[in-house]
This record gives sequence, structure tokens and C-alpha cells, in this order.
Amino acid sequence: MQELSLLLLTTISIAFIHTLAGPDHYLPFIVIAKAKKWSITKTAWFTALCGIGHVGSSVVLGFIGIALGVAVGQLEIIEGVRGSIVSYIFTAFGLIYFVWGLRRAIRNRPHKHIHYHDDGHMHHHEHTHHEEHLHIHEKKEKANITPWILFTIFIFGPCEPLIPLVMYPAAQNNIGDLILVTTLFSVITIATMLTMVLITSFGIKLFPTKIIEKYSHALAGGTILLCGLGMLFLGM
Repeated sequence: MQELSLLLLTTISIAFIHTLAGPDHYLPFIVIAKAKKWSITKTAWFTALCGIGHVGSSVVLGFIGIALGVAVGQLEIIEGVRGSIVSYIFTAFGLIYFVWGLRRAIRNRPHKHIHYHDDGHMHHHEHTHHEEHLHIHEKKEKANITPWILFTIFIFGPCEPLIPLVMYPAAQNNIGDLILVTTLFSVITIATMLTMVLITSFGIKLFPTKIIEKYSHALAGGTILLCGLGMLFLGM
């Protein structure tokens, strides 16, 4: 029981610290939700879905490794390679999204139209053609694939700390402890992601952001780009 208690405490600590120390686990959801004006409910379920995909892929890999008798070092190498590949994909995704968002903001810059009347009077009004165009094609905007690209990245993104944790009970041939550790790690990871996303999303709503709203997609892409660079060069 002492060994199990220590293992569970270690699992909780590692899952919490690993998630909290990796901004890529929550910042992308915060900025995309803000850019797309998602409700808190939609933000929460999408975050949870990506969390399940993120942890689930490593769980599947770990269980396959256990079934095949693969050593923990070999699995960690595989997870490391996955991590490197995903870091580059994450960075590229952020860069493309940032450029698209910046271009969209520039195209959507307000401009004035001047109208002359027969009686000699003149008036002008300010508007944006791009926003009106988006309004007309609202259904097409709803089908945006940006969130699902992020979801796919999270599925392929490794959860490295889980591998050595599941290997210990596996080495003891203790299926019950194996399932317990896996479940606890998954729950703590997803709960930490949700907590960070929801608290920050609520906090953002308290500040006036109207002035930078047209740059919301560029800011979202820039934030994801910075997360990707952090993963590449800082090991975040």
C-alpha cells in the first residue's frame, strides 16, 4: 500500500506539473476560443476532447509496448521522436495561422465611402467589405477546420511522463494498479487543462478587447507559434 500511495502521489504531481509547465496544453484553446467567439461550454468540451486525444495516444502506445515487451527506454525514444515532429508541425501551424490572421485583419481595415446628393450635400460612412462578405457566407465560416487541425496535432502529440509511470505497475504484472495510474494521470492532465483554459477565458472577458478584436486570429496564430517555438527550443 505504501508503494501504491507513493506511485499515485507521483502520478498526480507529474501530471499536474507537466500540464501546467507546458503552455501548449492550454494557451491554444484560450486564443482560438477568443478569436472564434466560442461559448465557455464549447471551449470546455473541445479542450477536453483534445486532452483525451493527447493522453489517449500515449496510453495506446504504452499498452502496445507492454504487450510486446518493449523496454521503457525504447518507448521513450519513440515518444521523443513524436515530440520533435509535433513541435515542428505545431510551429508551422502557428505560423500559417498567424499570417492568415494578419492578412485577414489588414483586408478588414475600415475605410470610408463618400456619397454626393443632387442637392449638393455630401455624407460619408465607414465600413468593411470583408466583414460583410463573411456575414453573407456565415455557414462557410462555421465549417472552419482550424480547431480540427489542432485536435489532430494533439492526438499525435506525445505525453512522455506517462510511459515510465505505467511501466512500473506493468513490470509488477499488476493490471489493477496499471489501470489506476493511467486513469489518474489522464484525469489530472485533462482537469488541469480545463482549469487553466476556463479560468483564463473568464478572466479575458473582464477586460475590454474590442480595440484588438480584428487582430484576434493573428494573435491566436502568434500565440500558437510562440508555443511551438518554446517546444522546439526550450523543451516546453
